[in-house]
Parts: sequence; C-alpha cells; structure tokens
Amino acid sequence: MAKGGSQHRRFRPGPAGMLYGSAVYGMLALGGGGPGDLSVVPPDPWPGDANAGAELLNGVFRFAGQGFQGDMPPWRPKAASASWLAEMHGFDWLRHLRAIGGDSARRQARALVSAWIDAEGRRWTPVAWAPDVLAARLCSWIGQHDFFLASADDALRAKVFDSMARQMRHLVRAVPGPLQGGALILAIKGLAYGGLCLPGLPKAAERARALLERELPRQILPDGAQVERSPSVHLQVLRHLIDLRGCYRAARVEVPEVLQHAIDRMTPTLRFYRHGDGGLALFNGGREEEPIQVDTVLGQADARGRPLKTVPHVGFERLTAGRACVLFDAGAPPPPGLDARAHAGTLSFEMSVGRERLVVNCGAHPSDSGPWRAALAATAAHSTVTVEDTNSAAVRDDGGLDRRPRQVDGSRQEADGGVLVEAHHDGYREPFGLIHRRRLYLSESGEDLRGEDMLEGGSGKAFAVRFHLHPGVQASLLQGGTAALLRLPSGQGWRLRTAGGVLELADSVYLGTGAEPRKSRQLVIRGTTEPGTTQIKWAFRREKKTDGPAEPTAES
Repeated sequence: MAKGGSQHRRFRPGPAGMLYGSAVYGMLALGGGGPGDLSVVPPDPWPGDANAGAELLNGVFRFAGQGFQGDMPPWRPKAASASWLAEMHGFDWLRHLRAIGGDSARRQARALVSAWIDAEGRRWTPVAWAPDVLAARLCSWIGQHDFFLASADDALRAKVFDSMARQMRHLVRAVPGPLQGGALILAIKGLAYGGLCLPGLPKAAERARALLERELPRQILPDGAQVERSPSVHLQVLRHLIDLRGCYRAARVEVPEVLQHAIDRMTPTLRFYRHGDGGLALFNGGREEEPIQVDTVLGQADARGRPLKTVPHVGFERLTAGRACVLFDAGAPPPPGLDARAHAGTLSFEMSVGRERLVVNCGAHPSDSGPWRAALAATAAHSTVTVEDTNSAAVRDDGGLDRRPRQVDGSRQEADGGVLVEAHHDGYREPFGLIHRRRLYLSESGEDLRGEDMLEGGSGKAFAVRFHLHPGVQASLLQGGTAALLRLPSGQGWRLRTAGGVLELADSVYLGTGAEPRKSRQLVIRGTTEPGTTQIKWAFRREKKTDGPAEPTAES
C-alpha cells in the first residue's frame, strides 16, 4: 500500500501487529456473539451536510481533499492519504446521509456498513482497526443507530451488533497503547460508548472513566488549552468531550467531574482562538473551520465565559481593541509525541479587522501529509521571520518535528488601553547563532499595530519578515519600497510602513478552507543581519477617510 496507508506512522501497530493479524487472535480474542440491541442511544447534535450526503448516494467518497468513486466502496485505494483512510473507515460521514433523510439514504447507509463488515470487519488490519479509527466508527454506528439500523431486518442487525462486539473486544485490548493527544481522547470515547451503550460491558465503561480521569488533566491545561496547540484539534476534542457527557447523561450515569471541568475550561479557550468572522486561527495544522460548527460546539458546551486574553500554558496571546483582533503564537511547539500536526510557526501572528482577515498564516491541507505538509508547516508559510530560508523547527513530512526551539518565552503588558506583547525563541541558535525577538503593540483604537523584530547574534545571514495576506486583500507597493497600501474587501484601507529592510510583494497561497489552494499575496521585508542586533520595524495603520489616495506602483 502507498505511504498514506499502513506505512504511515499513524497506522504502524508495532510488535503487537503480528499478534493482532493472526488467525488465532481473530478466532479466540475477537470471537463470540454480540448483543441484540443497544441499552442506550446517545444524542448526536451535530448537523450533517446534505451536499456531501448526495455524493455518498452516488458512490463518491470525498474526504481530506481527495475523492474516490466506485460501484463497490473503495476502502483502501492505493493513492489515499492517511487522513482520507481514517475518515472513510471512521464513518462520521453517516450523518451526511442522515441530513438527506428518506429511504434511499437509509438504504445506502446500511449497504455501506454491511459492505465494510464483509470487507474489513472479519479480521484485524492496521488501517481499519487503528484504535482511534475503530472508536470513531463505533461511535458513529451507535450514534446513528436510529437513522440506519432501527428499522433494519434481523439479519443485518445481528451482523452489525456482532461486528460492534468484535471491535469492542479489540478496543479494550488496544487502548491506550501508544496513542496520545486528541487521538487518545477519541479512543477513550469509543470505549465509553461501547461500555455504556452495548449491554454486558461495564468493565469497558469503568476503564474509560479511569482513562479520562488520568488523561484529561494531562491534555487540558489550566488555561483550558489542549496540549497540541492546534485550534482545530481543540475544537475536535471539545466536541468529543461534549459527546461523552451526552452519553453519560443518556445512560443516567454520573458525569465524571474531570470531564465537566474540562468542558468548562475549554469553552472560553475556543472563543479565544476565534477571529471576527467566527472561524478559527490557523496555527499548527489548524483551519478556519465552519463558523456554524464552532457556534454549535459552543452552544452544546453550555459553558459561560468570555474569550481569554492569554493562554499562558501553551503560549498564545490575544490582542483586541476597537475592531481589530491579533492572535500571536508566543509559545514553544508541543512536545514530541503530541506534535503530529505541529508547524514551524513560532512567533507568527494573524490579524483580522471586524469580520475580515488581513494578515494570516497559510493554513494546512486536509491530508496534512507529503509535499503539502512540508510546504505549509514551513516557517515561510507563516507570518513571522525566516532566516536563510530555513525552518525554525525541522518539519517531518509524515508529521511531527525534529530540531525545535528549546526556549520560547513571552510577556504581556497593558496600559492606557493599549497592549504590548513580547516574545523570543532560539530556534535559529543552533544553525545560525541567532535569537529572534518580536514585539507587538496594538493601540487603544485598534487602528495601529506596531511591530519590531530583532535578530541577535551573527552577521551576514539573510532574513525575511513575512506578512501573508488573506486572498480577499489587495496590496500595492508604494513608491520607494518602504510601504504598501492594503485594501480589504469592504474597501477599508490599511498601510504597512517598514524600516530595516527592503519591502517586496510576492505570491502566496491560502489553505484556510477547502482542499484547493487559493492565490494570495505576501509582503516580505528582506535584508541581511548585521553584527550584534539587527532591528526591523513595521506598522499596520488604518487609512483615514480624509486621507488622499496613495500612489501605488504598477506592481499589484
């Protein structure tokens, strides 16, 4: 299989794979009957996408930026990425068929579940039976039970319940295993769903509760941030925890105190990560996500709390004034094992004005692997400083980081309505003997963002200070190459002024939404380090309506 399949590191089972794949394991460990019905059907409040459901009705399986089609479900196409395989085998897409409703969607759901059992459900395989993928599938089958299975014939019901029992027997043995982060939370959710909803599995429910009590204090930090430092992962984990709470309530079992506390802490932090358009910031593999989905998660969380100003345990800062919002990555990358989606974007920032994004990071491709991973996780794909076209942390194509900053520190001051944040990192100390320091100041009006970048250490190193612009922003260099005029879709104008380097306007790409890259522009301040400290200053200021139009060059 291609690298996106069982050779991808998320599907490598290790030495246990030899046992799991044996015929003896399938017969003795997984064998046995299944229950006849569910004891609990948990709520599923998440809306489906009827357009995606229509594609599924026509045998088109489009996930993670890839699409495959066939009369028979393509369970393991050779060209499929690991992300596509995980979604295909996770069955979360059943809710898209539910969104269509009617007999045709119900019959297609039954046919696909039955086809999976015939093709993949008889014997363990590293992709389809990966613990987090298996857990997602169990939760989907249980959560969508009333949609596709409640009125099924006895033969299909027995087939599905027998398969769920086999899968649960494996999940109990495989979790926690090597799983970490959000993937482990999903696997624990699968254990809880199986233990609470399938009759006769109280020990699985007890194990899930014990794992939650152990894992949530590790993953959900005191500031409410999930340890992987990705807004998108934070959203997914909070959704899993809300589902778990709903399952406990449906089973009339006391909700673990640690679970409720995690939901209460994570909700204000999710608001922290939002821009004015309702979407999320693009850090560490994160994407904008659908604002309606974020709203739904916040509503289901039922936890009060205004957006935080700072999440110091993971090192993000939020600067807001007037209509401006700035989100600043002033923390160290997540630790090894929790860095699968981490980017080399230390000290990058994003800026929005009202509902319009101005400065962005480039985002992430849904597949999050291969060439897209290398390009979009690179420091140059973030609005920060790059030295000698080198990443501040070494990016692995299959996920994770190697070399990384060892020290990242920041501070925050607020006075007279303005906000000043300062941070530095040593990611360029090892290759070039340089320390990068960045200061951001947002004025009380929100119409003046001033920045200062300093590179301390050796001379003669080429640097680039990048400001990636949202695709909706038009940019023109002003005469002299020390300033630029920016125009938001609403017509509002902003001006970037710079000192300490030569300002250029270049092409960029944006993958904050969808699977296709959108053309965008970036402003880049280039120069060479001097002995001692090299200082680059810049400022984004709103153009007043009374100002005359700026004189752009022909470059745009």
